[in-house]
Amino acid sequence: MAIRRPDADELRRAGAELGLSLSEADAVSFLGLMQGLLDHYDLVDGLVEELPPVGYPRTPGIRPEPEDNPYGAWAVKTRIQGARRGRLLGKRVAIKDNTCVAGVPMMNGASILDGYVPEMDATVVTRLLDEGAEILGKSVCEYYCASGGSHTAANGPVENPAVPGHNAGGSSSGSTALVAAGIVDMATGGDQGGSIRIPASYCGVVGLKPTHGLVPYTGIFAVELTVDHVGPITRTVADNALMLEVMAGPDGLDPRQSGAPAQPYTQALARGVAGLRIGVVPEGFGMPGAEPEVDAGVRAAADRLARMGAIVVERPLPLHRAGQAIWTPIFLEGATDLMMHRNAFGSNAKGVYLESLLDAHARWRERADELSETLKLGILTGHYMASRHKGRFYGKAQNLNRRLTAAYDAALADCDVLLMPTTPMATTPLPGPGASREEVVARAFEMIGNTAPTCATGHPALSVPVGTTADGRPIGAMLIARKLDEMTLYRAAAGLESA
Repeated sequence: MAIRRPDADELRRAGAELGLSLSEADAVSFLGLMQGLLDHYDLVDGLVEELPPVGYPRTPGIRPEPEDNPYGAWAVKTRIQGARRGRLLGKRVAIKDNTCVAGVPMMNGASILDGYVPEMDATVVTRLLDEGAEILGKSVCEYYCASGGSHTAANGPVENPAVPGHNAGGSSSGSTALVAAGIVDMATGGDQGGSIRIPASYCGVVGLKPTHGLVPYTGIFAVELTVDHVGPITRTVADNALMLEVMAGPDGLDPRQSGAPAQPYTQALARGVAGLRIGVVPEGFGMPGAEPEVDAGVRAAADRLARMGAIVVERPLPLHRAGQAIWTPIFLEGATDLMMHRNAFGSNAKGVYLESLLDAHARWRERADELSETLKLGILTGHYMASRHKGRFYGKAQNLNRRLTAAYDAALADCDVLLMPTTPMATTPLPGPGASREEVVARAFEMIGNTAPTCATGHPALSVPVGTTADGRPIGAMLIARKLDEMTLYRAAAGLESA
């Protein structure tokens, strides 16, 4: 079919957007020269692209009523039974609602995407089903995943099952709440600044941000290519390792991936921690807003590892305190460019481009006032800094990220894993319906100081529960390992869990 051709006036306006001053004669000339190029667009428009095949019958599902939606954690309830055999047979799974499940609505926490239905399954969805998992639905996530708290989704707030009335953490809020409540055994999560590990810490479950690119991101709503991660959320370390075995490895489609294969992570669980060198990072303690009880709980967990035979040492990492600052321009400017200006797909990368999602997401430009307060803050800052400073801070932050990565690598040359609190504080009360913008933003970003740096560097990091505060709020400890060394990460996590 034929692409609509511009006239001379429209072409002159397009030229002005690029800073070109075209005369009417220029426009007519360029229109003539463009015709052959636009013929190629006609040909592309008439061809049918291939998307990954979809298997396993499913229903579109329903949006549950409040009485059937404990903690407000379900976006859509459905049922997709996977293969009749496999490593996940009998496991009930929730899929974060930033992830494509063919024929099932996907909101990504956003009113703008309400009613959108993708026509493909994300790679991780296919892999889970191929191994026998049963998908029970899509879990609520925060508005375009732009919050570490569970109070920004258009679906409404998600409540912490462990501490009623409190923050479940975000942006993988619904996934984590469903796991913590025992409604599902496993759930997928995404992590660009801590969005798997923060809710895991707040709700008292196990959440892994794998090495960047280990798990394919194909079919998941992109935020920023260099910090996009997808990983497992479970109640136990063993289930987490098992789920990663299924999810990890190249799919040949995701440009974030380096080709690293999955490993038999469950084999690491019984090896014990004796002889493991655990580096306690002092800069990860006493962060802004830190609760002394949380810091003390994580140090007590380190002492338990030492009694089990681990070699526990203090391992200073001074640049860690600058990690969130280095991550900030990468996340804000990168996400504003890719996720917003370029409709979450952009260019300059191979991969699967879903036209229906491009079209649906593009509506944000006419409905920007509907965006969450956290997202408005992020894109206002990202757009202002990128447009007024020509992208130099994004570039400088990526340059500094090499130094930050090298600092972690050096610490991990001395130690097998690093240890610090996942979040400086335990879960906080959910903001009320009339909360100020300042409170909404504070509850969304106050906890990311320890989790954001490894999203920039790409090191694997896992949150495991290590106790509770005196009033019963879960405490999470974060373990960090060398890239692609999730085996050692699970070995240490299993030790913490058993202790």
